[in-house]
Order: sequence, then structure tokens, then C-alpha cells
Amino acid sequence: MARSKKLDARIEECVRQEQELQFETFSNDEALELGLAIVERARREGLSVAVDIERHDQQLFHHALEGTAVDNDEWIRRKKRLVNRVFSSSYHFTLNLEFKGETLRERGLDEALYAASGGSFPIRIRNAGVIGTITVSGLPHEQDHALVVESVRDFLAR
Repeated sequence: MARSKKLDARIEECVRQEQELQFETFSNDEALELGLAIVERARREGLSVAVDIERHDQQLFHHALEGTAVDNDEWIRRKKRLVNRVFSSSYHFTLNLEFKGETLRERGLDEALYAASGGSFPIRIRNAGVIGTITVSGLPHEQDHALVVESVRDFLAR
């Protein structure tokens, strides 16, 4: 029961984050600014991550810090594919799977194409919907998610 309450609280937090962290607009220049902000945060914190931002399947930003590998790019592709399919963060979806005791395969999703792992967050335009993704790979998935959320929150507060 305690595990269910803990998972439920994390799922509720994801719902709040997705409601809070919405954009009014999202331009190519904003993608560059946000991507660079995530990279700079990762550098300050000594993190080795790859960062990717896309809008309508067009890659607007991608950078891999030292210590990352091609595997991180594959994780990015699979995580953002999931977000584009379910319109919520990959962490939120992964927590829901865990809460329900399900797997990607049981939900009809091929594990070679989709990743049940945090780190991809939807770019949601207020009153319009999801138009893209902000994705990080290189840390444990909860930390990938936190890096994106904290960076988006700071970006929107500016």
C-alpha cells in the first residue's frame, strides 16, 4: 500500500508539472535558448547528458556533452516517440505502467521503438496541445526528468 501511495503521489506531481509547464509560443529561437540553458545547467552540475528538442518532428536542438554515447541518442528517439504517442511525459507514462503492473508490450507498444523511461517532456502550447518534445538522456530516468522539468520551469519564469 505504501508503494502505491508513493507512486500515486509521483503520478500526481507529473500531472501538475504538465499542467504548469505550458508555453504560450515555441519558436526555433526559444528552442535554442532552452537547449543551451539545459546544457549549461548540466555542465554546472557536472552531468553527462544528451539534449534534444523537436517541434512537429523537426529537430530544433541537439547536443551531446562529453561522456555520452550513441546509445543516448537511441534512448532519446525512443523516449520522444513515446511522448508523441501518449501526449504526456515519458516519466508520467512509465510511472503509470509501474502503478498498473503493465509493460509497454502489454500496452501494444514495441520496446524497440518506445522507451518506458523518464526524460522526455511534452512541449505543450496552452489551449492548443502538444507540438513537440524536450528530451534528456544520460542519467537515471528520474534525474533526466527532473533536469528537463527544472530547466523548463526556469525558462518559463524568465
